[in-house]
Amino acid sequence: MGSGQTEGRMIAHVRRQEVADMLRADGSVTVAQMEERFGVSSMTARRDLAELERRGVARRTHGGAVLPTAAGHEDSFLSRLTRSSDAKLSLARAAAGLVAEEDSVFLDSSSTAYHVAREILERNLRVTLLTNSQPIMELVASHPSSPAELIGIGGTLRRLTRSFVGPVATTAVQSHYADRFFFSVKGVTPDGVLTDADSLEAEVKRTMLHRATDPVLLIDQSKLESRGLSVIAPVAEVTRILTCGVEEDELAPLAALGVALHTVPNSEEAA
Repeated sequence: MGSGQTEGRMIAHVRRQEVADMLRADGSVTVAQMEERFGVSSMTARRDLAELERRGVARRTHGGAVLPTAAGHEDSFLSRLTRSSDAKLSLARAAAGLVAEEDSVFLDSSSTAYHVAREILERNLRVTLLTNSQPIMELVASHPSSPAELIGIGGTLRRLTRSFVGPVATTAVQSHYADRFFFSVKGVTPDGVLTDADSLEAEVKRTMLHRATDPVLLIDQSKLESRGLSVIAPVAEVTRILTCGVEEDELAPLAALGVALHTVPNSEEAA
């Protein structure tokens, strides 16, 4: 492959990242703006917008693109991994404390579940982890001494979330049962519905939930401020919810549904 082709791909990557930044800053971008700023043709600009739409970063319109709606917007795995990290670490420690030797554990593709996996590995628990998350698979595979077994759930790879979804993934989940399921969501509605930004992600989570004896939802405050486009299940189908950084009055609607709520101190507060 020639160096010019490689350089062209690198330039496209950088340009698309800048377009994504423009979208986040202004909420919209036009093909004309891209032509002027980057010196590209309208065809190249539209190709960039098509790729950003495929990743879930943009929604194309006539003559440009806008940010996806609040319900449909979905951030990349890497961007979510560093967001609310103190709360996620606190939730991960609490979740890992529920795991016993020889347990089987479903983990979804959320960044919170990634922290749970890392905590389980650091505790050297002899468990079986089942996940559709590529980062969690890589985390387990690269750990030098953990006795944990890994069952990777394959399927169609979503690059945005680095997760495997689709019929192959759900069939693989249906082939197993687990003692526990640790997961997070895009958002929880005021009337207690768990939602995700993507229908295929929602289907995998829903299937794991129905195949686990003890489904445990892990949420911070941001999950009560967002709502995804696709329904996963009613919150009543989980056995308990671990929360961190959520005020008591904000939890009242969930408490009214009869779900067991456990508040986890934030690591910053506990320090």
